[in-house]
Amino acid sequence: MQRTWYKPLPAADLLIRRGRVIDPADGGDAVRDVLVKKGRIAEVGEDLTAPKKARVVDAHDMLVLPGFVDLHAHFRTPGREDEEDLASASAAAAAGGYVAAFGMANTDPVVDNAGLLKGLADQAVVEAVVPLGFFAAVTKGLQGEELTEMGELGAAGAVGFSDDGRPLPTAAITRRALQYVKVSGRFVAVHAQDDSLFKGGQMHESPVSARLGLTGIPDLCESLDVARTLDIAAYEDADVHVCHVSTARSLEAIARAKAAGVRVTAEATPHHLTLTDRRLDTLDPNLKMNPPLRAETDRTALVEALASGLVDCVATDHAPHASEAKEVPYEEAPFGCIGLETAFSVLHSGLVETGALDLATLVTRMSTAPARIAGLVPPALAAGAPADLCVFDPATTWRVAPETLQSRSSNSPWLGQELRGRVRLTVAAGRIAWDDLA
Repeated sequence: MQRTWYKPLPAADLLIRRGRVIDPADGGDAVRDVLVKKGRIAEVGEDLTAPKKARVVDAHDMLVLPGFVDLHAHFRTPGREDEEDLASASAAAAAGGYVAAFGMANTDPVVDNAGLLKGLADQAVVEAVVPLGFFAAVTKGLQGEELTEMGELGAAGAVGFSDDGRPLPTAAITRRALQYVKVSGRFVAVHAQDDSLFKGGQMHESPVSARLGLTGIPDLCESLDVARTLDIAAYEDADVHVCHVSTARSLEAIARAKAAGVRVTAEATPHHLTLTDRRLDTLDPNLKMNPPLRAETDRTALVEALASGLVDCVATDHAPHASEAKEVPYEEAPFGCIGLETAFSVLHSGLVETGALDLATLVTRMSTAPARIAGLVPPALAAGAPADLCVFDPATTWRVAPETLQSRSSNSPWLGQELRGRVRLTVAAGRIAWDDLA
């Protein structure tokens, strides 16, 4: 099991009453009570009795779900604590219903050695309210030249290896990484991008980019590198994870690889699943991300792939930026948006309520599947299991604004908008990490 780190909090004793309990582990979907004693699920049933001193939560008309796991986030620690730190990142995760989250290695300094990784682990024990884990870099300094000590980093607890934010520049370095990752028993998570097609790009190459006069990033920029990486993974019989898939062409390559038995998993983000390049008419810098928002045909293909399991999981690619960095003309703004606190709200209203995806599948893609990829025991609402759960109120509306967010940054694609549905309670590792019901 992959190690995670978090700040010790008092174990929860509570009774969650009359919620709609969804548990993909056993196919459960019924109104039930959930009893938590000393941080573990003691019983799931009807008309349960609360022990003395236990807190009682009325979850009538709410969803009680296994907690979510985010396989791809940016904590910005070390180096950019003005944008995010482990305390704020974990608080944002908890507010979004996440019971575990994993940070990428593109920090300053880069997480490319066991000493720094262990230092982050120690810091998380002091600061984080939900379990956090960490990726280590594939190459030293993210320079795409010399591999990190993968065996040592894996032993130190790295969930996997990624130069996310930068592609692996050559087939040779990709091949060596996939050869050596086997020593660690982990996987390589790739930011698929052909830099020769990306340079200077600002948004998806489309009629919208032409109309706006912005340099486009063609879908080939991603899909060519996906295809190359998967060919190498097949050749080396290695585990690879494709980060933030955004194009139908990439999905075709992933489908071929999976059919051929390649050990590949893939993720899609909430923004790529719900938004398209048509939103860029506003030139809102909070809509500038990498990979960029694509065409409607790509978005539809992603939703279908998520429903079928071709895309294994949802990951937020939570990428905080200080307000002053985004409050500039679109062309000058950095890529990236936050997403931990809005992910389930956006996908529930945008996909489940519209009939594009069923609720159990969404929960599986946000909880069970990413947990398994990370090497965790998937959260489950079953007697004896650790209490890793959240309570979601689909009727609650809330406005995305700096004052309503736990993150240090507010560069959300939905900034200033009203969302329907919000996580009201999160219990992570048996401890109450977010409480909007008190």
